[in-house]
Amino acid sequence: MTMYHDPVTAKLNESDPLIAVVGATDDNRKYGSAIYRNLKRKGYRVVPVNNRRATVDGDVAYRSLSDLPDAPDIVNVVVPPDQTMVVAEEAERLRLEIIWLQPGAESREVLDFLENSGVRYLANACIMVQARARN
Repeated sequence: MTMYHDPVTAKLNESDPLIAVVGATDDNRKYGSAIYRNLKRKGYRVVPVNNRRATVDGDVAYRSLSDLPDAPDIVNVVVPPDQTMVVAEEAERLRLEIIWLQPGAESREVLDFLENSGVRYLANACIMVQARARN
């Protein structure tokens, strides 16, 4: 089931959104690698969040959303559902407004939590498909 909340995609198309990619990695076998590099290549401002890496693609990686120097406009989640819940709770605590769940990151528990939290979200849709190259 795709949960489509238009403000999420609209934020992606704003002038210069900051996107935190939770699960960004240098492991080319994982979607966190493809998504991070794809968004970066398209000209988006991206920041990696990965508690197991110091860097991703040469960029400083942060252990959690709380550690980011600036609040992201979009939190893109590319981790298993059991880790997604922790990210969703942290995002709500930090009053971050938008969470984009990559396919496979969602669970009924996470979707119910987000629905009840009031956080705007998009589930089961790939950000690489929606993101356009930026000038």
